[in-house]
Amino acid sequence: MTGGGLLVAGTTSDAGKSVVTAGICRWLVRQGVKVAPFKAQNMSLNSFVTKEGAEIGRAQAMQAQACRVEPTALMNPVLLKPGGERSSQVVLLGKPVGELSARGYHGGRQQKLLGTVLDCLEQLRGTYDAVICEGAGSPAEINLRRTDIVNMGIARNAGLPVLVVGDIDRGGVFASFFGTVALLSREDQECVAGFLVNKFRGDVSLLEPGLDMLQGLTGRRTYGVLPFRHGLGIDEEDGLRVSLRGTVRESVVAPPVGEDVLRVAVCAVPLMSNFTDVDALAAEPGVVVRFVDRPEELADADLVIVPGTRGTVRALEWLRERGLADALVRRAAEQRPVLGICGGFQILGEHIEDDVESRRGHVEGLGVLPVRVRFAREKTLTRPAGEALGERVEGYEIHHGVADVTGGDPFLDGCRVGQTWGTHWHGSLESDGFRRAFLREVAAAAGRRFVPAPDTSFAALREEQLDRLGDLIEQHADTDALWRLIESGAPRGLPFIPPGAPA
Repeated sequence: MTGGGLLVAGTTSDAGKSVVTAGICRWLVRQGVKVAPFKAQNMSLNSFVTKEGAEIGRAQAMQAQACRVEPTALMNPVLLKPGGERSSQVVLLGKPVGELSARGYHGGRQQKLLGTVLDCLEQLRGTYDAVICEGAGSPAEINLRRTDIVNMGIARNAGLPVLVVGDIDRGGVFASFFGTVALLSREDQECVAGFLVNKFRGDVSLLEPGLDMLQGLTGRRTYGVLPFRHGLGIDEEDGLRVSLRGTVRESVVAPPVGEDVLRVAVCAVPLMSNFTDVDALAAEPGVVVRFVDRPEELADADLVIVPGTRGTVRALEWLRERGLADALVRRAAEQRPVLGICGGFQILGEHIEDDVESRRGHVEGLGVLPVRVRFAREKTLTRPAGEALGERVEGYEIHHGVADVTGGDPFLDGCRVGQTWGTHWHGSLESDGFRRAFLREVAAAAGRRFVPAPDTSFAALREEQLDRLGDLIEQHADTDALWRLIESGAPRGLPFIPPGAPA
């Protein structure tokens, strides 16, 4: 028997599809429903490694956590990792299969993956009571309709009802809802059951006449109006659009336990990947995290992080062009804390041999860690565990670079020299005991009277966040109507809204 399903589409990118999908998943699992997330195709530089060693988007891993299930490759069969403006690494069922230009991908390769995507969805629907699918961008991209495998292409082929989410905080939500439906073919419009308003501020009664008019125009109802809430974003998908010098997660920094705050500067390198590594630091009371792109912004930082990147050599060149490379070398010489993670770790080493990613061959690194890196064609995808600073640590690795560590003190899989640290392990700072021990070392080296909070649990904070998403759906959406959609599909007899999709 095939389980129920729903596709959460959006009027635009960042309309709130990931958040709404996670919220519906958490609401369902609290009702005793066995549920799984699914996104056929994801474009993201933030990824995660499953227990079986498959790479998937971090948003789907977080949605799996909302479902209280272990993430698998079935939940995100196609992952595109941008390597620049015009090409991406294609990860299929958790393993990289090559680099393709956007023209090459949309020109034929994408459509060939439809069978694989539908098979993965069918496997999930055969195992779970419900599968909540997330679309990508907008379903009304008329230039991409022929090769679509993530929005209406999968809804049509799998018989999924579609809920269209719109961000009213941006304005123009009614036009966006109407236009989205009106640019779909008759067949696709039959799948679109209705709408969900996201990020509403104010009195809902003032919005209701507009919702009634929208239903009159489209024949489709609105299934809920979600209020605006700060700090509800789950793991981000798009590392290309991170805002420089912005605060993490719009969160208010809690007061420090000790007398001082601890300032963390993250170098906003090109193609930054897994910048979610710093979320655990931002969750600590008294830790202030910001992204920086100028050397002057390192001056008052107690810790500088060089994060992961999909373009290690390109990021290294960017650091040199900006003057940040010289500032990092000075910091290391002055014994001021620096942490390199994955690509950032490689950048801090002596040299890089890269015939895979940039194909630039031999490139000199910053030389502050005794490490030599060679890029292998096979990608390392593991979930390591170990000990550092006397504490248990877990993480995950996603990299082509193989590090030969020739000196320094051991640190996870990398090394430490003075107050410069390097590791390939993403997610290590989510281990609470290790994070506190590391912050104590940083504070001592920086001369700060900062004390880590003794009881911050990053896992518990994530659970609270997911429960808040579930609360939003439970309190502000018509959950009975949503369940009917999931169980029975889109209502029959929905009207066609002209002009429809171009031939």
